[in-house]
Amino acid sequence: MARAPAPKTPVAAKTETAKTAVTKTTASSSKTAGKAAASPAKAKGKAKPEQAERPATAAASAAAEAKAGTPKSATEAKPSAKSLAEEIAEEASQNTLALNPLVGLRGEDLVSAAKTVIGALAAQPQIVAQQWMGFLGELGKIVTGRSEVAPDPKDKRFAHPSWGDNALHRGLMQSYVAWANTVTEAVARTNLPDKDAARARLVTSIFVDAMSPSNTLIGNPLALKQAIDSKGQSLLDGMKNYLADLAQNGGLPSQVDMSKFKVGENLANTPGTVVFKNEVLELILYTPTTDKVFARPLLIVPPQINKYYAVDMSPSKSMIRFLLANGIQPFCISWRNPTARQRDWGLDTYIQALDEAVDAARDITGQDTINIMGSCSGGITTSTYAGWLAGQKQDKLNGIILAVCVIDTEAGADTDFSALVTPESVLAAKQISATRGILDGQELAKMFAWMRPNDLIWNYWVNNYLMGNQPPAFDILYWNADTTRLPARLHGDFLDLIFTNPFVNANKMAIHGTPIDMGKVKAETYVIGGTTDHITPWKAVYQTARIYGEDTTFVLSNSGHLQSLLNPPGNPKAWFVTGKARQADADAWAAGAAKQEGSWWTHWVDWLKQRGNGEVAAPKQAGSKTHKPLGPAPGTYVFEP
Repeated sequence: MARAPAPKTPVAAKTETAKTAVTKTTASSSKTAGKAAASPAKAKGKAKPEQAERPATAAASAAAEAKAGTPKSATEAKPSAKSLAEEIAEEASQNTLALNPLVGLRGEDLVSAAKTVIGALAAQPQIVAQQWMGFLGELGKIVTGRSEVAPDPKDKRFAHPSWGDNALHRGLMQSYVAWANTVTEAVARTNLPDKDAARARLVTSIFVDAMSPSNTLIGNPLALKQAIDSKGQSLLDGMKNYLADLAQNGGLPSQVDMSKFKVGENLANTPGTVVFKNEVLELILYTPTTDKVFARPLLIVPPQINKYYAVDMSPSKSMIRFLLANGIQPFCISWRNPTARQRDWGLDTYIQALDEAVDAARDITGQDTINIMGSCSGGITTSTYAGWLAGQKQDKLNGIILAVCVIDTEAGADTDFSALVTPESVLAAKQISATRGILDGQELAKMFAWMRPNDLIWNYWVNNYLMGNQPPAFDILYWNADTTRLPARLHGDFLDLIFTNPFVNANKMAIHGTPIDMGKVKAETYVIGGTTDHITPWKAVYQTARIYGEDTTFVLSNSGHLQSLLNPPGNPKAWFVTGKARQADADAWAAGAAKQEGSWWTHWVDWLKQRGNGEVAAPKQAGSKTHKPLGPAPGTYVFEP
């Protein structure tokens, strides 16, 4: 899983939390995110017969779900294809960006994009003149109070009544919106090749967002009121926050109050035991909470670029606790946080370590095969492992679950941020990590912030500095700030996937001498995407399902990247769409899929139960004769700085 976008918080909701006033020109949500399934790998079916899927369910709350153990059945609805497609498109319209975070956002790339914009406008002065004259005309209407220019209703930056009631702030807001529309339209009308046009849109949007009057003290009515009401104390507090971030957070505003959380106490506190450990990972087995459990366990493979406990946050949103309440035996990998000393750990290193963990889980549970789940880059690792096993004709995996994971690197390649992914930028990223020995998680966090500056930078700029508030205390944001590193060689291996695309092109990658061919993978598969995921767009995730075969169950949840994973029952606004991945086109799949209310977790746990190999008595103690308990969860690797 990649760095998480910041959720909207009570503190942040008072300030700037939503999208830009200007409608950005981005990849249309109605376009196909990837190619049709033309290759044998994409067109293959499953070896096992299709099993009937149980309807999804919804519960009143996560607590009620855990208490009941097995969720109650809910009504399944299948609206007309048109209405469902429109609903999905509306959700996906928020998906404006898609970027491989491992490449990075270099200053040189932004400067180059800015030069492209300036050069294009200079070469077509008639566009500049037309847009400028239009802006001057609108400015005249603003000065005389006749303008009807208004921000997007969803733009919370201008939601305060003062933006409409106060003449000064109304004029500032309307002038900004008119200017932003002018700049954006001028850039959109330039005659640029597709890749250059995407780069131009990107740098323009960052510039336009930075110039919002809400980012200034004079231009923000809430900040002015706070300064007056506090007799200037908010400004002093804001300066203290700014100086602290300058010294401790690389100059970016902090997103979370780190003092409110502690791993093992109010996060990652589900009882469990470390039952296996090697140099790369610790394997945690969680303590059963039911008298009987399903014999075949689930092994969770988190991304290497995050710590594992996204699946075990506070109890109300812990995926681990939900699985335990439903009789699933969950194992979870906790990756070691590498330093420059581990610079030579590559994808093959992680595959070997994962294989040892899988064998430990098989030994402890007495099962020949297990179910396995990988999210984001953990899904890439899981897919590599599945291909490696298949190449060796080893049968260790029964079911494979992949969440918010893109393994077709050409899917979604027409987005604005992807325009910065060039051979030069990839080479530069590899050289930087090779020099340092690692890719630092703090650098990833900064880059992700610039992916969505309104939400991840200017929002907190206003809250922390202009308003003088402390950043919110929110568990997901704490996890997001608890960064990790990647070894240089693993970073390079991930970057190489961009150009080799080995999960589509068989035998382009080998692990320990075994070529990877996804056409040989026969496990049953379940893939999850999020409608508003701006990191792994859902149509690109759909292509992941297609690569695994037409009998793959694809689930589309109405949420974003991390929210697609942390989606416990109880949210009245939650819904998901599910169906087999039998259409080559993602939109065609959505048109024929079934919509269900509630969390996809309930649908998924039924899928797991059907593949759980029956129920057995819950084990009295963790481990086995071969794999004895090594210590309590959450282990030791999660604490390594």
